[in-house]
Amino acid sequence: MRDSSTEITGVRSHLRALLRTRRRRAVFAAAVALVLVAVLGLRLMAVAGSAAGHLQRAATLVGTLERSLRAGDLTAARRTTADLRRQTKAARADTQGLTWGLGSSAPVAGDDLTAVGAVARIVDDLANRVLPPLLDAAGGLQSTFTGTDGLAAVTAAAPKITAAGELVRSAQDRLAKLDRGGLDPRVRAAVERLDDGLRRVVPLLEPVARAARLLPAMLGAAGPRTYLVLFQNLAEVRATGGMMGAYVVLQADKGAISIVEQGAAATGIGSFQTPVLPLDPDQEDLHTARLGTFPADVNLTPDFPTAAALYREMYRLRSGRTVDGVLATDPVALAYLLQATGPVDVAGGPALTGPTAVRRLLSEVYLTIADQAAQDAFFAGAAKAVFEKLTGAAFSTTKLVPALRQAAGERRLLAWSAHPPEQAEIAATVFAGTLPVEDGDRPTVGVFLNDGTGAKLGYYMTREASLVPGECLEDGSRHLRLTVRLASNAPRSGLPRSVLGLGLAGEYTIRTNVMVYLPTGGAPVDATQDGAPVDYGSGVELGRTVAVFTVDLAPGKSSTLELNLITGPLPVPGSAFTPRLLTTPGIGPWTLRLQSAGACGK
Repeated sequence: MRDSSTEITGVRSHLRALLRTRRRRAVFAAAVALVLVAVLGLRLMAVAGSAAGHLQRAATLVGTLERSLRAGDLTAARRTTADLRRQTKAARADTQGLTWGLGSSAPVAGDDLTAVGAVARIVDDLANRVLPPLLDAAGGLQSTFTGTDGLAAVTAAAPKITAAGELVRSAQDRLAKLDRGGLDPRVRAAVERLDDGLRRVVPLLEPVARAARLLPAMLGAAGPRTYLVLFQNLAEVRATGGMMGAYVVLQADKGAISIVEQGAAATGIGSFQTPVLPLDPDQEDLHTARLGTFPADVNLTPDFPTAAALYREMYRLRSGRTVDGVLATDPVALAYLLQATGPVDVAGGPALTGPTAVRRLLSEVYLTIADQAAQDAFFAGAAKAVFEKLTGAAFSTTKLVPALRQAAGERRLLAWSAHPPEQAEIAATVFAGTLPVEDGDRPTVGVFLNDGTGAKLGYYMTREASLVPGECLEDGSRHLRLTVRLASNAPRSGLPRSVLGLGLAGEYTIRTNVMVYLPTGGAPVDATQDGAPVDYGSGVELGRTVAVFTVDLAPGKSSTLELNLITGPLPVPGSAFTPRLLTTPGIGPWTLRLQSAGACGK
């Protein structure tokens, strides 16, 4: 039998050996773990760097894409989109592997990696599921406008654009749920840039989706449509722009558009003894029954749906044809389009160009053509020539989109449909020609002009306006100060009778009725003209109080109106107060000054 001390010594030796073995194994395991972590970290750094590089290149391409879309260059936009999709696909692949998944669970960098992964997935979805239908619809609209068959592409793209809108809203929700508090500043900045980009995409999607819903039917996909297109003569001022003069009737059938009739208000329609439709009592009190009896006066009101419905009925009574809708434009809008199409030859005169169209159509024609019937024939010929140029697909459409955007933004392209579902869609666009419903803390003031003497002297008038916020009132309303300055640069002699009109205020004096539409629920306080207190007329239209002033301008003279008013009670205030000012489109742009102020209670 061995000595017990010997046994204990052996046990101790065994334990020490075992401990040494376990320590070696632990050290080895730790070393292996460190190597794995290092490898994983290096791999993660490489993948993160790759993802960041792809996303940075994608961000650059988005800027390029936006510029191409604004310019209407769809060829460049499609090329850029293809590059963008390659970058977003690569970034998404980088952020979907095992390495990224393990890194996203890490206690320090995990939130950043999760956020970058979300950004990559959202950007890839946008590139693959939002941009393609947008480009397809835009291409279809462009093809349709230039006379080729694009309706099929527009129709096919419509549901995809609706789905794209839902995707964008879903992406916004996903970004909103990200906890940005602990993110690296660079990652947080990327998330915020994407958030801002999505907010810019939404306004782009809705108009295209609306156009894709509207245009197939409006362009005759389900059967022929007819439209009355009115040309506003800005030389004789009306609230929506100018007197409705020449007109054409268009037929749209499966995307093909043709002129079926031309005419002029004076000779083709004439006046009526009684209003052609029942008039709103407020509108009749404000504008008289002429609103419904004279085609040249249907747009004494700035509400284009009212004017369009009246003109449509006048045309129906004279022609026996019931049109599906009414459109309106003016020579300034045509000048913008001519910048895109190039010169247009017109019988009986020199070619129309972007720089010369307004002067030719609103001044020179009266100085060189004395007979009104001949003037009407020239206007009709000019309208036909421009239309044929626009639908002839003989020009690059790259400049067309900016021209249309500018004309629409200045309220020079107006549309109304006799089909209620279509009109409901149009009512939400810049083509509606209405005063917008008050938008939060943005009350709207409208300044609309009407010629008061049957003259064409509006060509010689300049316009300025400013709107300045004032103090807040206890009931939540607010003071505003509106200033309007009109001036005449008309000559003192040499103008024909067709320009001078009735001369009610003097042969060369411009008489203008200035109509100020106050914000909903608002009221006038006091007014001055050229520094002296002045009385003014008043009325109501479509729920808004209207103040009416008459201004006479001799050649070289100006006049300044100042109206102090209060808004209706405003909703819960935001961070700033920015009123909105709408005006009658003129031959030249208004000089407008709008001031913002801090919101009441801030």
